[in-house]
Amino acid sequence: MLHEFLTANRAAIVARTRAKVAARPAPRPTEDELEHGIPLFLDQFIETLRLSQSSSGAMDESATLHGRELLKMGFTVAQVVQDYGGLCQAVTELASETKATITVDEFHEFNRCLDGAIAQAVTEYTRTREQAIVDEGSERLGNLSHELRNALGAAMLSFQTLKAGNVGLGGSTAALLDRSLRRACALIDSSVAQVRLESGSRVTERVSMHEFIEEIEVSAAMEASAHGLTLAVTPVASGIDVAVDRQLLAGAVVNLLQNAFKFTRPAGHVSLMTSVTRDRVLVAIEDQCGGLPPGKAEELFRPFEQQSTDRRGLGLGLSISRRSVEAIGGELRVRDIPGVGCVFSVGLPRLSPD
Repeated sequence: MLHEFLTANRAAIVARTRAKVAARPAPRPTEDELEHGIPLFLDQFIETLRLSQSSSGAMDESATLHGRELLKMGFTVAQVVQDYGGLCQAVTELASETKATITVDEFHEFNRCLDGAIAQAVTEYTRTREQAIVDEGSERLGNLSHELRNALGAAMLSFQTLKAGNVGLGGSTAALLDRSLRRACALIDSSVAQVRLESGSRVTERVSMHEFIEEIEVSAAMEASAHGLTLAVTPVASGIDVAVDRQLLAGAVVNLLQNAFKFTRPAGHVSLMTSVTRDRVLVAIEDQCGGLPPGKAEELFRPFEQQSTDRRGLGLGLSISRRSVEAIGGELRVRDIPGVGCVFSVGLPRLSPD
């Protein structure tokens, strides 16, 4: 029987399949795929064939579990499909070379099981991926609701205290009200940007960087003052334009400024600088956070990643900023100044004066 042939020649089939997988141009095989994935493919395929002799339902169940296990290990659908193809070729070649007595019906069964395993793996991948998206959205919505409730709750309590006339507008209660309202606004802005990115909604227009930076400076100066920081803004000459979605660009730059205000040391300094070349416009935000540990720069852009003991927020700001900038054709980078701070730069294509 075919599954007995596969069992008896397991080592030779694994070696042949590894050679075929290693030779493919894309997707490039991983070490884990070559070392562990292919033997797992073959062992579970033998089990699938064995079960198929008595129950097609058992075969489908085994193939589903197979696909789920492989995908949990990090294998992509392309890897699963192509590795099954390599396995099929290896078995066919070895059977031909050894003149194994395998009937036509058994080869039909082999191909049927192969098709079924691929279909079940792809189906399971789709199901688990969709479930992961739903779970991620539910978690994000729950976190957002929690953060908004905290911010608005603090704002309402502060307002009630001020309304009663027991404290003055220049005290800590008014400051708490101010921080809470700004926090709620930041959460809403971040959520709006996330929705626009996920929906693919874009409104590209010609934006004057002279006007854009002036608008950003007004709110940023007030925010810097509320944090006890100083803000320096480099003015931009008229006639410097970019073609972007204004809301996504504004959300990204405001997120970067808020991040700078949050992590800059007390009484520190934040700079908003714009430089221009013939083809590019570069907006840079420099803070005084003290610098980053070696190798930590790219970790800043991971979703739900928070880099300080201050755990307020969703940890999405920098991730959304990068996605927003890339969505409008730009590039967001970070440069570490050891012992001093970080410089986040947004590079955009510049429009010609025409």
